[in-house]
Formats: sequence, C-alpha cells, structure tokens
Amino acid sequence: MKRSFLFTKTSKTAPADEASDSVKYLIRGGYVNKEMAGVYDFLPLGLRTLKNIEQIVREEMNAIGGQEFEFTTLQRPEPWQKTDRWDDDKMDIWFRTELNAGGQLGLAPTHEEPITDMMVQHIKSYKDLPVYVYQFQTKFRNELRAKSGIMRTREFLMKDLYSFSKSEEELNEFYELTKKAYMNVYNRLGIGEDTYETFASGGAFSKYSHEFQTVMPLGEDTIYLKKDKSLALNEEVFNDEVLKDMGEKKEDFEPVRAAEVGNIFKLMLKYSKPLGLFYTDKDGKQKDVYMGSYGIGVSRVMGVIAEKFSDEKGLYWPENIAPYKVYLIGIDEKGAKEAEKLHDKYPEQILLDDRKDASAGEKFADADLLGMPYRVVISDKTLAEKKVELTDRKTGERKLLTLKELSSILK
Repeated sequence: MKRSFLFTKTSKTAPADEASDSVKYLIRGGYVNKEMAGVYDFLPLGLRTLKNIEQIVREEMNAIGGQEFEFTTLQRPEPWQKTDRWDDDKMDIWFRTELNAGGQLGLAPTHEEPITDMMVQHIKSYKDLPVYVYQFQTKFRNELRAKSGIMRTREFLMKDLYSFSKSEEELNEFYELTKKAYMNVYNRLGIGEDTYETFASGGAFSKYSHEFQTVMPLGEDTIYLKKDKSLALNEEVFNDEVLKDMGEKKEDFEPVRAAEVGNIFKLMLKYSKPLGLFYTDKDGKQKDVYMGSYGIGVSRVMGVIAEKFSDEKGLYWPENIAPYKVYLIGIDEKGAKEAEKLHDKYPEQILLDDRKDASAGEKFADADLLGMPYRVVISDKTLAEKKVELTDRKTGERKLLTLKELSSILK
C-alpha cells in the first residue's frame, strides 16, 4: 500500500466528544470514521487491523474444535418467545424493526435462541455431540449511553461461540479448555500480561461466570485483584460470602480499573429445554443437552489494544495485529527509488509514504501517529553506507541495517 493511493487522510483534529486519546488517534489516523455516538466505520487500515485480530481469535477457536459459520443478523421472535426473552423488560438492549408485511424482527444482540433452535435439526443422538460452533458477526445493542470510543458501541463485531454437550461434566471440560484458549488469544494480541480471568456472577445459570478483564486506567469496570495477582473478582461478587467461599481475605485484594475483553458462561439447560433440544443416549433414553456461551468483542478488543499501546505521539501496534509491519519513507531521489523497489517486493508488509507534497517532518509525524511497529528510512546518506535506518516505534531504538537484514525482518 502506498500513501498516494490510500484514500484516507490523517488529521490533526478529532471529535471533541471523544474522551480517550487512543480513540482520537484511531480517528485522526484514518483507522475509523465516526458516524454517530456508538457507531463507527472501519476504514482500510482499521479493517486490516480488525481482521488480524479476528484471525488470531479464529485460529484459537479452531484449535479447540470450533466450527465456523455465520447466522443472520435479523432474528424472528418465536425462539425468543419460547425462552421468555422477547420482552423489553428482560432485553432492554434490543433494536427491533417492523416488517412492511406486518410483524417484528430483532437485530441480533446475541444468538443463543436461533442457534439452539437450529440445532434441533442436527442433534438427535449421543453420536452427534459434542458440537462447538462459532461466528464473527456484527451485533446491535441499544446501549443507553455509548462511550469509550469503539470499546462500547451500539454496533460491533463479536466472536460468539456456543457449545453443546452430553453432560455437565463434558460442558465443564470444554469450559476449562476455552479459558486456556482465551488466554492464548490475549497473549498473542500483546495484552495477556495485564489480562486476568475474573470471577463474575453466574446469574441464573451457575454459581459463577468468568470475564477476562484487561487492567487499564480508562477501563469501565472495577475488579478486585489479589496483591499476588493470582485471583481476580468482579466488583459485583466481591463480598464476604464469596470471599469465605473461596477461602480469601478482603485485605489481600486491591481495586483496579479494567476493561472487559471477553466473557464465558455455563448456560446449562437455560435454552435447550424450552427450545426442545434433546438427544437420545446409548440406551435410547432422552437426555438434556448442556450448553455454554463464549464471547469476545473483536472491535472492542481493538479499542483496548489501541488504549494500551499509545503514547503522546500516537499508536504503536503489536506486530501480530498491525495493518503493516513497516512504515517506509524514501528521502532524496535515490532513497525514493530504493523505497519503491522494497515496497514492490514486500507489498503486504509495507506502507510506503511516497507522497511528493509532504515534508519529511510530516511523514515522520504520520509514522508515529499510525503506529506501524517499525519506521524505515532510506536516503542518499544511508545508501552510501549500503544501509537503511530502522526505528522501533515502541521503544524509539534506532539502528542501521543492511537491506538483507531488513528483508529477514520483513519475511
């Protein structure tokens, strides 16, 4: 990609109503465009970043036996009526729409009902279980107040996985497997060190559910983190009863701000029973199907990463998710020619700033704002030494490399 071809422009200003610097950088850098409160467009650089995050999540879900599919966003009311959730008092985050022919449809906030209803056609015998299905899909939630940029929106990309198991024991085994897969995701995204499996309320389903919370000053949640970092509890379950149940003392914890980057629930029979999802065991007896639900807000995670990996100059993406690995600048006539050659050799790894109407200072500032892991400068001076100058965006460390050494990084 060349900057002269990229239609988006960087800007020195961002909407005044955005609170966090990271969101301002995403807008200023042309990663996202704000349509309205809680609704954002993902532009080319933003979409590449989002897709890189999505691919990491996909690989980890496939590794534990997930099968990817995609359901519709429009949802009919009948399955929701069977579970008693087609009700504004119980689902106050619905967006609904009216059909011209009459009747209502919902815009998907989640997919437990339609997926369970569909599984009635495919799960008949114990031989059909377990089943783990997941999707990446745009969800809609009528948040009372959208805030924190792309971290809390009314329209967002989510990975939702649903497990169908023969027994509670089988559900528990997959549940524990998913915990490990989620931490693999966060480690690969560069936020694993600050992300904690956090006990939260299990609601009507089980004693506890689990959230994955990333510690950060602008987080919307308060979690209580044990001082040795071995245990984390959501504020909603941090009470004497729970602490006694876990054999813990209140004074061993301290409150920290955090942002939720995933959650998992044991749904048990909450949806399978009312929707008529059963299976026949080896003895021909009808048995219940046990379910679990596992979510990661992919676009939300992108916002958290942008918040964690930004400074006073702009963003600095981890290599695994950066839209390009290198921001390349050619200075002087020979430098520009060599930069073109290098870009053409590694077009998927390089964003080349080939603009003729921008000064070197403007290009350096944009490199800092856009946050590719490395900035590489080729000039007459570096070419005289048969080298290029590479700067690590995160650390600021500079070094001279041969083109061969740079090629090994790009490969």
